[in-house]
Amino acid sequence: MDHARIPNGARPVGISSRSDPHAASPADALGQLLALGPNPAPDEVSGIVSRRALSWQSHPKWATAVLSGLAKNHRPRVAHQVLTSMLDCSVQGSVIHYNAVINSYSRCGQWQSALSLLSGMHAGSTSPDEISYNAAMSACEKGGQWQLSLSLLRSMQKMKATPDEISYSASISACEKGGQWQLALSLSRCMPQMRATPNQISFSAAISACEKGRQWQFAFVLFGSMLGTKTPPDAITCSAAISACEKGRQWRLALGLLGSMPEMRAIANDVSYNAAISACTAGDQWQRALFLLGSMPQKSTAANVVSFSAAIGACERGGQWQLALALLRNMPEAKATPDEFTYTSALSACEQGGQWQLALSLLRRMPESRVAPNVISYNAAISACSPAGEWQVALVLLNKIHATKVSPDKISFNAAIAVCKKGCQWQVALSLLSSMTEMNVTPDEISYSAASDALEEGGKWQLTLTQLNQLQMRAVTGLTPAHLPKRNAIASLNCTICPAAPQSLPCDGGWQKLYLGC
Repeated sequence: MDHARIPNGARPVGISSRSDPHAASPADALGQLLALGPNPAPDEVSGIVSRRALSWQSHPKWATAVLSGLAKNHRPRVAHQVLTSMLDCSVQGSVIHYNAVINSYSRCGQWQSALSLLSGMHAGSTSPDEISYNAAMSACEKGGQWQLSLSLLRSMQKMKATPDEISYSASISACEKGGQWQLALSLSRCMPQMRATPNQISFSAAISACEKGRQWQFAFVLFGSMLGTKTPPDAITCSAAISACEKGRQWRLALGLLGSMPEMRAIANDVSYNAAISACTAGDQWQRALFLLGSMPQKSTAANVVSFSAAIGACERGGQWQLALALLRNMPEAKATPDEFTYTSALSACEQGGQWQLALSLLRRMPESRVAPNVISYNAAISACSPAGEWQVALVLLNKIHATKVSPDKISFNAAIAVCKKGCQWQVALSLLSSMTEMNVTPDEISYSAASDALEEGGKWQLTLTQLNQLQMRAVTGLTPAHLPKRNAIASLNCTICPAAPQSLPCDGGWQKLYLGC
């Protein structure tokens, strides 16, 4: 940070304005330290600290104010340099000073540095306290180090530091981020035994851990326990519980919880509504999903891209492609910008409705909206070509994937083979099946079954078993002729691949111009 970022007369973040004539001293020091930038030379920092060493010795709170200000301005390295310079200048460093620096590292998620400083306290003359451990555990939580967070929690008692609500909340949050719902649940349950009162943060983290682990029953047990302890749930807690219902396809419970939030004095926000809409989507309740989306403005809650994407997904699952596209059109009016998930859901809706022209139109619009199509987008568009048997368009789309940074997957080829079957193009279907191994894509039972169906649709029963067996020997281990339809068993075993089958995918630029406008 340079001097231009600290206007004259303005105080940096972390220094309060008081009438105390000495208050300018830490504010001035903080301003000079911030002006050095995030990575100053050690002598620059020591120069500023040395000029204030005597005053900080008699006023240690001034040093604390500077260290806390550096933490709030996300300058952990500078804070550590200040602490080192203080000690070099014979300014006694207290546990409060160390905690301020550990907290500075914690705010930035620099868990290695936080643990290193905590270890230095053990080796020195300053013993860490509960706040020291809590700050270090918070750093581990932000850094996704749940094992280290639990290790610190266990070591606190050995060091005569009593874990409190903050300690357990930090460890539970670390377990939640690490996908360890069993450990999070266990820690939450043992808090009363350890004389630590569960609070909003610990309950919310444990419920969220169960939600991520798809354990909606445990999430609801925790939510009930929270109400039993008279700990008021907030929007974060309720949203986590609603999301747990969504994972468990419990849309009725999700709606009931959303409706009960006013009674619990918890204000529903966009996250709460989005979770409830997603629960309706998972439960195939597209009407209710649309009702919730429509009711959000009445509750002074603005629908966002997540809200619309979830509602479009509900319409897709309900076979309501017209409504899905209508929602997509209405997003700009609601100041919501569609993303790749929104377009993918809309494309899937077109796929379900067999609207291949609309699917291609959406695919073409994605780059115009600065959204890069992904393999799921292309797969949905290819599948949309199936009902109409538009195999040429499907092949163009498959080639289009090759031309981008996206690689076709098994679903891409299976969808294209299915379109060829619908279009009675058994030769192309076999060529696609053969191309899969060349593209390092392993065919599965669906691949062989679709190719088999294409042969049968083309009246080439006698080719089925031999050709598919030959391709199978080249591509897949573990699949035997028993995986193929039994009716193919009567096919001849002495046929060879038909020379009329194309050996590569077409790259006709005319098709691309006709169907994709590119």
